[in-house]
Amino acid sequence: MRLRIALGALSAALLLAAPLPAQAGPHRLGWELKETGVTARLRGLSPVSRDVVWASGSGGTVLRTVDGGRSWQNVSPPDTTALQFRDIEAFDADRAVALSIGEGADSRVYRTEDGGRTWTETFRNDEPRAFYDCMAFFDRRHGLAMSDPVDGRFRILATDDGGRSWRVLPPDGMPRALPGEAGFAASGQCLVVAGGRDAWLASGGAERARVFHSADRGRTWTVADTPIPAGDPARGVFGLAFRDRHRGIAVGGDYRPEQQSPSAGAVSRDGGASWQPAAAPPPAYRSGVAWLPRLPFAAIAVGPSGSDVSWSGGRSWETFDGGSFDTVTCARDRSCWASGEQGRVAKLLLK
Repeated sequence: MRLRIALGALSAALLLAAPLPAQAGPHRLGWELKETGVTARLRGLSPVSRDVVWASGSGGTVLRTVDGGRSWQNVSPPDTTALQFRDIEAFDADRAVALSIGEGADSRVYRTEDGGRTWTETFRNDEPRAFYDCMAFFDRRHGLAMSDPVDGRFRILATDDGGRSWRVLPPDGMPRALPGEAGFAASGQCLVVAGGRDAWLASGGAERARVFHSADRGRTWTVADTPIPAGDPARGVFGLAFRDRHRGIAVGGDYRPEQQSPSAGAVSRDGGASWQPAAAPPPAYRSGVAWLPRLPFAAIAVGPSGSDVSWSGGRSWETFDGGSFDTVTCARDRSCWASGEQGRVAKLLLK
């Protein structure tokens, strides 16, 4: 979405806000900040484990740690300082795929197989009306990327070889977009997957905020309205998380700091076919969301004004930290990480 470029800087007061009391539900939560040595806004995040984490963002920045964040290597692809890597998907300490956003040729995909020492550009968008927002992988081979609508439908890019090559899927299976509808490249979570075949994409900017679902790796899609407010180019669903092919959480709101974001959370128990508003939603706009691996009904949402936890599968939320983050995600070994503006990366502490 074109206005996503305006998601930029918020006040230093938000960034440096002191943590709120971190007692929440049955556990105590907090963020342990890691010094990255950069000031880029890191909206792309892919933790492989408690030791290996990749992050990406503005200024063509790609970072990697293999020691749990004690040190970070700047492994940015060469000659990409004009690009914004809003999403990254890592498979291990050596292999990762990064997506840059933007109109036309600014939308690109790069892949590394040697820990970022070298990169190969594997896709460059040649459709001037396309604007790629997010990317997700089902496994080490199969993945998708999504673009804002072209000719009235969201455009889906697919790979079957781990991001080494890509093809645009036929548009026939995609429902028509609403006027003004698009995705938000705010957290790398406007396109998510669960299991081997199910994918969901989130939208906003139109009269209704919607979630699209595919059960066949992006070939055909259905769509459902959500209760998250829309009706403005700055409003809609910004982030999705599915624990399995049935249970999902959507977060969003209005990214403008001067605007209120009521009803900024919603839940689904039927794979995105229907959505219900959170009874006690996050108190402000949230761009990223993740399920906590250890606890079946626990999830975390983040945004520029704070982090919230839900112990009820997304039905109610309470704030546990006041610092600024854009995205949050968890690794298979149950470690969870968040990243955002001014090079902020943090590991979740849960006791």
